[in-house]
Amino acid sequence: MELLIKGAKIVDAEKSIVGDVYIREGIISEIGLNLNKNCPIIDAKGLTLMPAFVDTHAHFREPGFTQKEDLLTGSMAAVKGGYTTVNLMPNTKPVCSSMEIVSEILKKSKVIGLVDVHQTISITKDFSGKDISHIDEIEDPCRMITEDGYDVSGTKVMYDAMMKTKEKGLTIMVHCEDNKIVNVDSRLSENLMTWRNIQLAKATKCPIHIAHVSTKESMAYIIDAKKQKQEITCEIMPHHIALTNLFDYKVNPPLRKQEDIDYIIKAIQDGFVDTIGTDHAPHTKEDKEKGAPGISGIETSFSVCYTTLVLGGYITLNQLSSLMSKQPAKIMGLNKGIIVPGFQGDVVLIDLEETQKVIAENFASKGKNTPFDGMSFDGKVITTVKGGKVVYDNGSFILNHGKVILKNWWISA
Repeated sequence: MELLIKGAKIVDAEKSIVGDVYIREGIISEIGLNLNKNCPIIDAKGLTLMPAFVDTHAHFREPGFTQKEDLLTGSMAAVKGGYTTVNLMPNTKPVCSSMEIVSEILKKSKVIGLVDVHQTISITKDFSGKDISHIDEIEDPCRMITEDGYDVSGTKVMYDAMMKTKEKGLTIMVHCEDNKIVNVDSRLSENLMTWRNIQLAKATKCPIHIAHVSTKESMAYIIDAKKQKQEITCEIMPHHIALTNLFDYKVNPPLRKQEDIDYIIKAIQDGFVDTIGTDHAPHTKEDKEKGAPGISGIETSFSVCYTTLVLGGYITLNQLSSLMSKQPAKIMGLNKGIIVPGFQGDVVLIDLEETQKVIAENFASKGKNTPFDGMSFDGKVITTVKGGKVVYDNGSFILNHGKVILKNWWISA
């Protein structure tokens, strides 16, 4: 399989040039000017070519909650948003606490073929909060464990889990929330558990990845740990930098104050934030009306971040590429994330000049739950390429078995 992309502005974490990119057998083979190959060609003049995005935090709801999302619709939403890799959370039904469930999810995702799926396993078996015996059975390709949606309230249980995780060569992804006081003070809940988890990781020397940081205090703890050379990474979410708590929309953790946003953006500028995840959490209309927290965010993530951070004057497009591609790929141990010969040919073509209006009802995801409905942002994903194969092209989805799904989900503003 070969593909030549010609005349694009090539932007990744390390460069911004105009040229051609040749992908052969799934790998970036050559970058240059006026390349000529006897293969399919994409004329990308006027478009920006970036490494496809890597999502460290997403929910595709399968198995058990396919009325909210499934592997097909989640994968379609991902490539429409420019993502070719997703790290899926274990809060499914049954809870993903075994390699058997991981294997089934990976098998189905490979048949679909739109994205590379990485499935996490729960820290405690079936979210029991106590039993961590299943960690002994974890093997490749699982790379992370997490109790996403919860935190492990028992300090000794978390300590023991971190010791096992370190021995297995895994990363523990922590959702920092003290469930006993979260309904009393969500801010204190996040801050307390962020501090606790950092201290436990320091004591055990276990690498941790801190999910959806939203308060200035939690970010300050992380910055301090990083300055002490602790093995720690963290992610922030688009909605936590684009919207304040004055916007009435339920997510977990909640939207915060402007002072939190300012502090987190400064942390991004200073290089203390490692990734931007999406926390893509699709819900049915009925569940959202009943108060389910979450945003269907994987289709809007790039445009929200590009508009807020790059056009807002806070960071460069190169820095955004690092946050959305290079660094999350590095955390997950992937040969992706930059446009360099030898790296996997996962790229995305974007029209940075096009302003688009978010129409939630037209999402590829089953989840139409978004606070951005009706808002306009700059930067439209035109084409997504995975391993040198076009998997999304301006409303068309091309699955592994050759099936093409057509739909136009965006309108020009």
